[in-house]
Amino acid sequence: MPELPEVEVVRAGLAPAVVDARVSAVDVLDERALTRHPLGPGDFVGRLEGRTFTAAARRGKFLWLGLEGDADAMVAHLGMSGQMLLREPDAVSERHERIRLHIESPQHGRLAVVFADQRTFGSLAIDELVGTPDAAPGGFGTPLPLVPTQVAHIARDPLDPAFDEARFVDIVRRRASAIKRILLDQTLVSGIGNIYADESLWAARIHPETQGRALSAPAVRLLLDEVRLVLQKALAEGGTSFDAQYVNVNGQAGYFAHSLNAYGRTDQACARCGSPIRRVKFMNRSSFFCPRCQRKRSS
Repeated sequence: MPELPEVEVVRAGLAPAVVDARVSAVDVLDERALTRHPLGPGDFVGRLEGRTFTAAARRGKFLWLGLEGDADAMVAHLGMSGQMLLREPDAVSERHERIRLHIESPQHGRLAVVFADQRTFGSLAIDELVGTPDAAPGGFGTPLPLVPTQVAHIARDPLDPAFDEARFVDIVRRRASAIKRILLDQTLVSGIGNIYADESLWAARIHPETQGRALSAPAVRLLLDEVRLVLQKALAEGGTSFDAQYVNVNGQAGYFAHSLNAYGRTDQACARCGSPIRRVKFMNRSSFFCPRCQRKRSS
């Protein structure tokens, strides 16, 4: 599933083309791509055609394109394999194309924004905007203290200037849950998925099953520093692509997979100590860690 770096790469790629662009037409080719829009394709098209995008914003793994009037926005969740692609206006259909937006940009002319999704777990929707409880901007790419209702339950991410680090440290240190489970809880801290959790825990030398309450405040702050470094490096390298399902708006893959120290490296030598990286089951997925560098701490 795309995580913060991958969704941010897509947001940053869309922004120059969609901000101030008018939606001239919408083609819904597969209604399954509107599972988050319960009123159906007719309502989706009617609420989008003729309107102008004002922003490309992101919180955690959610992306939204603000609409004129600041009352609603088009929300995009990429699911497991969703792609937002920029194409020439008359470009041939993409494989697994579900929805195509025809836009007219003052700077770039006519373009197509294509939502393609092989596994159909992603979705687009028109959603109302509500105020943020802390009155800070709703997410990256927008100055407005507004967020779609479908995204309101998602916490801020560690790269967000409004992220409350002190509160997060306090919450972690009061929890008996495994620290990796805490990192994956999008209501506490957003944007971190399996890949970047494993990489950050490896960098901080913390076992993924260590209880939050077993960590000192300095240890939690160190982990947050490592999370930020990992996310920033992944952003600089265009995200992580293991197959053709994650690409940027131009269809190009990211190359952070070449920088991974733990994730997916079962039995390969740890870059720090040379011990074989271990893989264990965790929450219906896998955890990768070094058993020597990341010893489990008792509570």
